[in-house]
Amino acid sequence: MTYLLLFAEFFKIGLLAVGGGLVTLPFLFDLAEKYPWFDVKTLTDMVAISESTPGPLGVNMATYAGFSAAGIGGGIVATLGLVLPSLLIIVLLAKVLQKYRNHPLLQRIFYFIRPAVVALILAAGWQLAKLAVFDVKTAFICVLMFAAIHYFKRSPILYICLGAVLGIVLKL
Repeated sequence: MTYLLLFAEFFKIGLLAVGGGLVTLPFLFDLAEKYPWFDVKTLTDMVAISESTPGPLGVNMATYAGFSAAGIGGGIVATLGLVLPSLLIIVLLAKVLQKYRNHPLLQRIFYFIRPAVVALILAAGWQLAKLAVFDVKTAFICVLMFAAIHYFKRSPILYICLGAVLGIVLKL
C-alpha cells in the first residue's frame, strides 16, 4: 500500500510541478504534513543532500523521500512516479508542440505559466528560509553567503564548502 501511495503522490507532483526541482518543494511540504514518511525538519536535510548530489533536484528529492518512506523499493517507486508524467507528456506532445510552437494560443499559455512557476519557487524558498534561518548565527551565514554569491560569483561548490566550514566553526 505504501508503494502505491508513494507512486500516486509523486506522479501527481511530477504532473503538476512545472518549472524544475524547487517547484516540487511546496508539494513535499504537503506530503510531510499528510504522511509519516518524513517531517518538515527532515525536508531541509533532503534539500541540502539533493542540492549537493549529482542529478536533478526533484528526482534526488523523490528518491530520498521514497527511500525514507519505504527503503530502496520506495526510492525507486517515488522516482518513477515523479518522472513518468514528464516522460509521457514529452512523448505524446513533442510532435504537436514542435508543429504549433509559434501558435499564439500556445505562446499565451506559456506566458501565463511562467509567473505561477516563479511564485511556486519563491514560496518554496520562503518555506526553506523559515526552517534554515532560526537564530542569529544562521541569519549571519545566510546574509554572508548571499552577499558573497552576489558580489564574487564563484562556483557553488565553494559556497557549499564555506557554509559547511562556518557551520562547524560556529557549532550549528
